[in-house]
Amino acid sequence: MHQFDRVLLFCLIFTACLGMEALSVSGANAVSAKPPNIIVILVDDMGYGDAQCYNPESKIPTPNINQLARQGMRFTDAHAPGPLCHMSRYGLMTGRFPFRTNVGLWRKQPLIAPDQTTLATLLSDHDYETAMVGKWHLGFTENGYDHPLPGGPVDRGFHSFFGIRASTDIPPYFYIRGNRAVAPPTDQVESRNTEGWSKIQGEFWRAGGIAPGLELKDVLPRFTEEAITVIKEHRQESRKKPLFLYLAYPAPHTPWLPSEEFLGKSGAGMYGEFTMMVDHMVGRVLTALDEANMTDETLVIFSSDNGPVWYEHDVERFDHDSSGGLRGMKADAWECGHRMPFIARWPGTVTAGSVDHRIICFTDLMATFADLIGAELPEKAGPDSISFYKTLIGQTDASRPALVIQSGSGAMTVRQGSWKLITQLGSGGFSKPSRVKPGPGEPIGQLYNLKQDAGETRNLYNEEPGIVAKLSAELKRIQNSGGSR
Repeated sequence: MHQFDRVLLFCLIFTACLGMEALSVSGANAVSAKPPNIIVILVDDMGYGDAQCYNPESKIPTPNINQLARQGMRFTDAHAPGPLCHMSRYGLMTGRFPFRTNVGLWRKQPLIAPDQTTLATLLSDHDYETAMVGKWHLGFTENGYDHPLPGGPVDRGFHSFFGIRASTDIPPYFYIRGNRAVAPPTDQVESRNTEGWSKIQGEFWRAGGIAPGLELKDVLPRFTEEAITVIKEHRQESRKKPLFLYLAYPAPHTPWLPSEEFLGKSGAGMYGEFTMMVDHMVGRVLTALDEANMTDETLVIFSSDNGPVWYEHDVERFDHDSSGGLRGMKADAWECGHRMPFIARWPGTVTAGSVDHRIICFTDLMATFADLIGAELPEKAGPDSISFYKTLIGQTDASRPALVIQSGSGAMTVRQGSWKLITQLGSGGFSKPSRVKPGPGEPIGQLYNLKQDAGETRNLYNEEPGIVAKLSAELKRIQNSGGSR
């Protein structure tokens, strides 16, 4: 072979090898070249054991959530960053553990600072069209409801917002579009409770202001219609930008107001009927994606913001375990307060029907989305956000180093591997007793090995002082640092 021919052949082979490597790299980072649409569907007060794909014994038919799980990845150890609505949503939006701020101020002021990176600002800064529909619960600057409401979604990265300020049992009740009330809450509504249920179950809502003509039973379907409109308009306008839609349903949180078509269809009473209605609404949104030919190019994430309001006597009465075998309920430090159903579907990228057991937290969405779009997070953004992007695309991912959760009454929890430490006795939340004073020689906190004891039935605090010391030190380190990432 002539010397020139040898050189030419070498160059061709070298170029081909480079091309193959480039194809390999582009395949691994295909989403960076063409980022997917992202839809986060967050339901409210739904238990780990309500959906049948998590609990085959569930008395609540959930065909659409089940289908989502069959088509995507189901996580078994996913956690809200707090077991209450506002705590959970703060962590989701900011990638920051909610104990790092005073989340109780949401009634008076915005919880998210103007310069704080949110999921919406991260994605809008990288050419996403961002929309939110539903329950905000992270505060506005309120100066009368006939004036603008600064500090909400459209001031924290969303290009559009239609929703409500908090839950549908917390007045005043009115819709907000952008940063203004659609109609101020100038009418009044009386409180309501349901016989046969606790005071915070059933058709429970508080008395207060309400916008003329607003019916609380219409809020859930109205949000579904708004979300479908966002999807249709995005497709009809043939936008080149990908869509980020955050759909925050205020259900099956109280008031439980199922439509007539769901009455008597569940084995878990009116809670089950309302949860069936939520599943139906999720199905309508997924159908809208299909009809817009957006399903294959969309990452859908489904979860709940915290555990259910479902007592032990409810389990006995209906033979339905909303906790799915976990201990406790909403607001608790125990697992049912914050371990959530969590499903991710992305056809062609996330393996259909897969199950993953790694620990993840809502705070992790920020780092995960940053990896997905090939972006670097700003230095102070998402300080408690650990990416699980590699897990989604079927690659090996490092384990989450630690998880810290503050309960509804302030009990601190730290999780590392299979070990979980709670800094006090009692539930730390709605389950009674919330706090227990230790007697002489009794443990002052709780330690569980969740791999062996997912129901948190055996407190190993006094038996494993080394583990207690290690987790206590890790908790202190994370509390005293600006972040855990």
